Amino acid sequence: MLILVNLVLVKKEKERTCLECHEKLHGRRDQKFCSDYCRNTYNNKLNEDANASVRRVNSILRKNRRIIAKLNPSGKCTVHTIDLAELGFNFHYFTNIYTTKKGLKYFFCYDMGYRAVEDQEYLLVHKQDYVK
Repeated sequence: MLILVNLVLVKKEKERTCLECHEKLHGRRDQKFCSDYCRNTYNNKLNEDANASVRRVNSILRKNRRIIAKLNPSGKCTVHTIDLAELGFNFHYFTNIYTTKKGLKYFFCYDMGYRAVEDQEYLLVHKQDYVK
């Protein structure tokens, strides 16, 4: 006597967990996080070193801009290098360089700019609409 048994193979699905808090996931198969909070926390930790560097550079640029704005309330003036240095201005950081038709180079920290004019003197300017 021969007995046939129908075997149904049930594929045991691996339990999926949130990459951040390790809670059990319910829903879509490609889901990686249980909430937006966990997704944001995970990605912030992942990019922490890059974000710190960007924050540091942006802090220097904002400080440079504040210094120029403080020393140049009228829109155009000349200051001595020592005045900039005493306030903590960092000449190594700027957002862009604008070269005029005459070949003069202005260094900008966002919308505030400067250029060397004479020995130890800098011309401070506000960016004009025509400057791209």
